[in-house]
Amino acid sequence: MKKAYFLLAVVALGMNVCGQKTIDQKVVELLSKMTLEEKVGQMVQYSGFEYATGPQQSNSAAVLEEIKKGKVGSMLNVAGAEETRAFQKLTQQSRLKIPLLFGQDVIHGYRTTFPVNLGQAASWDLAMIEKSERIAATEASAYGIHWTFAPMVDIARDPRWGRVMEGSGEDTYLGTRIGLARIKGFQGKGLGSLDAVMACAKHFAAYGAAVGGRDYNSVDMSLRQLNETYLPPFKAAAEAGVATFMNSFNDINGIPATANQYIQRELLKGKWNYKGFVVSDWGSIGEMIPHGYAKDAGEAADKAILGGSDMDMESRVYMAELPKLVKEGKVDPKLVDEAAGRILAKKFEMGLFDDPYRFSNEKRQKEQTDNQENRKFGREFGSKSIVLLKNKGNILPLSKNIKTVALIGPFGKETVANHGFWSVAFKDDSQRIVSQFDGIKNQLDKNSTLLYAKGCNVDDQDKSMFAEAIETAKKADVVIMTLGEGHAMSGEAKSRSSIGFSGVQEELLKEIAKTGKPIVLMINAGRPLIFNWAADNIPAIAYTWWLGTEAGNSIADVLFGTVNPGGKLPMSFPRTEGQIPVYYNHYNTGRPAKNNTDRNYVSAYINLDNDPKFPFGYGLSYTDFKYSDMSLSSTDLKGNQTLNISVTVSNTGKFDGEEVVQLYIRDLFGKVVRPVKELKGFQKIFIKKGESKKVDFKLTPEDLKFFDNDLNYDWESGEFDIMVGTNSRDVQTKRINWSK
Repeated sequence: MKKAYFLLAVVALGMNVCGQKTIDQKVVELLSKMTLEEKVGQMVQYSGFEYATGPQQSNSAAVLEEIKKGKVGSMLNVAGAEETRAFQKLTQQSRLKIPLLFGQDVIHGYRTTFPVNLGQAASWDLAMIEKSERIAATEASAYGIHWTFAPMVDIARDPRWGRVMEGSGEDTYLGTRIGLARIKGFQGKGLGSLDAVMACAKHFAAYGAAVGGRDYNSVDMSLRQLNETYLPPFKAAAEAGVATFMNSFNDINGIPATANQYIQRELLKGKWNYKGFVVSDWGSIGEMIPHGYAKDAGEAADKAILGGSDMDMESRVYMAELPKLVKEGKVDPKLVDEAAGRILAKKFEMGLFDDPYRFSNEKRQKEQTDNQENRKFGREFGSKSIVLLKNKGNILPLSKNIKTVALIGPFGKETVANHGFWSVAFKDDSQRIVSQFDGIKNQLDKNSTLLYAKGCNVDDQDKSMFAEAIETAKKADVVIMTLGEGHAMSGEAKSRSSIGFSGVQEELLKEIAKTGKPIVLMINAGRPLIFNWAADNIPAIAYTWWLGTEAGNSIADVLFGTVNPGGKLPMSFPRTEGQIPVYYNHYNTGRPAKNNTDRNYVSAYINLDNDPKFPFGYGLSYTDFKYSDMSLSSTDLKGNQTLNISVTVSNTGKFDGEEVVQLYIRDLFGKVVRPVKELKGFQKIFIKKGESKKVDFKLTPEDLKFFDNDLNYDWESGEFDIMVGTNSRDVQTKRINWSK
């Protein structure tokens, strides 16, 4: 008994059983040695001098001197074993020799790039998503990087917002599951492992709901909507131990997120008991001045630290203002200690105090510079992210023995563009990235001919190349058109008021269609586009996003049937911009439309069908899947019982294939109105042709909970529709009663 009390006493003192100091103790001890300026220095992040993701302010000489004085806590956009080692050496000239954290936007791969994130979400494959981040972390950490500014877990329902490409789409459940997979992939076996990087849940919060889909814009919504739709992925990330959070540029109901005490103090660091630290987005502390929330830099610094922002990314506000505010008694020094302490704790966790150069290893970097296994996985992941939208007449898959194929469009021979936005540039990108032309050429029979014509540019009105493209099409047995939006047309600061094919691409498509040749259309994009004419008139359409280093090979694998596409849309595709926002889990109204064309005194547009062009969860296969024998363990449940749901899925086509089986519910009546559908589960299964599989789901009362107007989170008795299907539109439904 005495021994047990002794162990408890040791734990209470913050010591482990070997008598070593805990990280918390080390942080307290180090803080006691630091000056106010050194503490604030830990809260400062500057960008490197060659590449920036925001308005560049760095004065390189001044920054280097501040590092030597211990007045910089982190650098972003500094990468490479040699460069990070050089910067870290500067910290060893400072009084306390506190190492730097090196951050980088590792968004969808590092040396090996994978599909843009929205494309990855279209795979609905959590294991592959996790593995992609495991690879990204291994490669990035080998280049000296400690910290990635990912995953972006913003829920986004407006495809005009360019940053939809960086997230997982419109659904809270799917977005949360994918966010957790990404965090697990980045952080691996734990911080301090040489192949792990600190993940960052961003943008906290509701950035995806910016008014009008315009980047950096305001967000205005009820707290119930905020808590139910936009915050769950962040809460799950905090519970999963994500190392850091990044706040968002937008204001939420009039308070900039950077200084928003409700989300950062009350929820994140309060109710959620989050122990990591919060970094501002680029310059967002200083941007509270043009927001009209702070009159000057001093007030911005005051409100930001009071609001819970621990690190200042490139605002240059904290170092300039916080020491003065503390000395004047305007800012409690405990707030500085808390923020600096959270940052120091991560440096201890990463093992940087033991060896500041442990991630700056040129041998590891060389090993990860051209990892063929990573490329092999990237090829597979790319093919699994493609969504087949249309295949009239079963044009696809193509035969590799086609005599003559024409590849037409501005993206056919692109290399660097296949990276997509938010990729890390390397000098040899144009040599190592596989173009669509090369990918297709490599798989065609040696006796086949692949013709190419650019046809037009991405975003101008030049039609001078039309004639060549038309003549090229006439020579072919099949035409593959590659159209869409430029790789830098989606991403941060890339909001678009119209989201159709840019330039004269659609006109080119119409001219090629006049030749009467069979056409396969590949759409390259980082967001849902509007392409109604193509959707109605072109027989085969594959949404190929931007797929990364192995893009050309991934695309060819699907075109020629080496891979049977199984991707499903993570966002609804609108018919027009005027229909935005359109999403599957909307509320009903008092006058709901009876069907897709009902427009008579109901909630509808008088000149537009009511549904999206392609619904959430939609995606075809080269084979056919039939759903049958949906059954429930009970239609009358009480209390904390579990509902078992099963359905049989049969592959009735000619190809083996993967299907994403989706489970939705509807709470028919509630104290607040509930969505017409809510995704509550999914399974990605492989079924051989001619075979069937039984798919099982479970639901508990936890899955029925929602926020009411007083932000109580609970479920209530009533009737529920249980739906299972191949997408959010095409489902089988059974009704149950569930009482407390």
